Amino acid sequence: MNGYTTADITMSAPSIDRQSEILTDDALEFLLALHQAFESRRAELLRARQDTRKRIANGADPRFLPETEHIRNDSSWRVAPLAPGLEDRRVEITGPVDRKMTINALNSGAKVWLADMEDSSTPNWENVINGQVNLRDVLSRSIDFTSPEGKEYRLTGSTLTDLPTIVVRPRGWHLVERHMTIGDRPISGALFDFGLYFFHNAKNLIAQGRGPYFYLPKLENHLEARLWNDVFILAQDLLGIEQGTIRATVLIETITAAFEMEEILYELRDHAAGLNAGRWDYIFSVIKNFRSRGARFVLPDRAQVTMTQPFMRTYTEQLVRACHRRGASAIGGMAAFIPNRRDEQANAIAMERVNADKTREAGDGFDGSWVAHPDLVPVARAVFDRVLGENPNQIARTREDVTPDDRGLLNIESTDGEVTEAGIRGNIEVALRYIEAWLRGNGAVAIHNLMEDAATAEIARSQVWQWIHHQTQTETGRPLTRAWARRITAEEFSRLERFDGDRFDDALEIFEVSALEEEYPTFLTIPAYTCYLRDPEPALTV
Repeated sequence: MNGYTTADITMSAPSIDRQSEILTDDALEFLLALHQAFESRRAELLRARQDTRKRIANGADPRFLPETEHIRNDSSWRVAPLAPGLEDRRVEITGPVDRKMTINALNSGAKVWLADMEDSSTPNWENVINGQVNLRDVLSRSIDFTSPEGKEYRLTGSTLTDLPTIVVRPRGWHLVERHMTIGDRPISGALFDFGLYFFHNAKNLIAQGRGPYFYLPKLENHLEARLWNDVFILAQDLLGIEQGTIRATVLIETITAAFEMEEILYELRDHAAGLNAGRWDYIFSVIKNFRSRGARFVLPDRAQVTMTQPFMRTYTEQLVRACHRRGASAIGGMAAFIPNRRDEQANAIAMERVNADKTREAGDGFDGSWVAHPDLVPVARAVFDRVLGENPNQIARTREDVTPDDRGLLNIESTDGEVTEAGIRGNIEVALRYIEAWLRGNGAVAIHNLMEDAATAEIARSQVWQWIHHQTQTETGRPLTRAWARRITAEEFSRLERFDGDRFDDALEIFEVSALEEEYPTFLTIPAYTCYLRDPEPALTV
């Protein structure tokens, strides 16, 4: 389909196997309708993000919105009842929609699979189209995979309802799909991912006892949730599907969204399923928004920014309260540990930490939590089984003991820990290795027994930028200057194991641009996507 053009749409992508099954004329017309209806509002909201960041940079701390106080104070409204397959979400497994990982996730024993087209997936054309193919094949029971070694992978459940409920995460509002332009504008990556999955699968999902369910990433305020809600209304109308069939869980993974959790649920209330504590992007958002605001907002090594730190506790407890007051599910954060069967001692320590993390979440009232690896499903499930018993969730536990506290959300200065040279080096190594793998099409990368994705790479490079900006002192009293950071980067780069076809040279360039220069790209994936496309012009973003 390289160079394919209709009267309104231009596709500039290499043709790959089975692409014609996804990019049908009817599907393209559906995408066109979404783009024409919502692109201008998307662009307006992205410009509003810039204005918000400028206000924060100039010293204005976010607070609960006075203009939406009536929504927070009105105790009568609730979100829609829980949809089929979303009543019990005690363990959710996350991962990209490549063929092997799709099968493994659906055979994992989890209650939900987050089919990720966002942070754990590089949006190269093969991944974007093959992910849609794989999801269609799941519904038709035709998905299988044979590894180069001859190992066969097949689904174990006999019906869709025997498998984890599929919840698709499209790209965020800030990303575009540069291979499809309408007029002179690329289509939103969010609308592209959502639209193709919904168009091809919604009716089939409903017929098999499930529905079109989504995780919405990177929302920064309730107006962005309102835009999604309007997208859902139009999409259901266009396909003749009953309003309220779509259900969405919103990741509260930006600091600004944390001040509008109930408002976000309100905007989506006929389509809302819950909120998720997206811990890694949340930490990244704190750094990004307050990166130039002084020592009050400087965090220690990322390994020390745990969920027990005061500002993180405030965030998660208020999330549970907001959800349960409104009849929505509260889903906890990621356990990113990847078991290493050759190191049983390290495994035992890590499993104990996972158990403690999930025990805290279940005790706080969360209805479920995320894991990144199938071996962690029984660990998390055992914890929630003990708390939930035969109940599918604990939404009835409204956490009225939690007092809404907007200042507590910004209590960054109470964070315990320090910046260490080892932490600086670890951030640089992780960022370089992740970016390199991302450029080769792998958005979920196991590094030192942890599953790294775009969010953790964002933390890594953002911390380095912020520490340089403030010349933060390490545990030995040495300030991190730009010159020293460049020397450390060169040293860590020299230790990388090179191989034919690697993209480490490109990764180094992207890291330097995003972490070591005076300017700060708002998202790491923007220069990375531009590099992937080999296009000198940056994508539309903020």
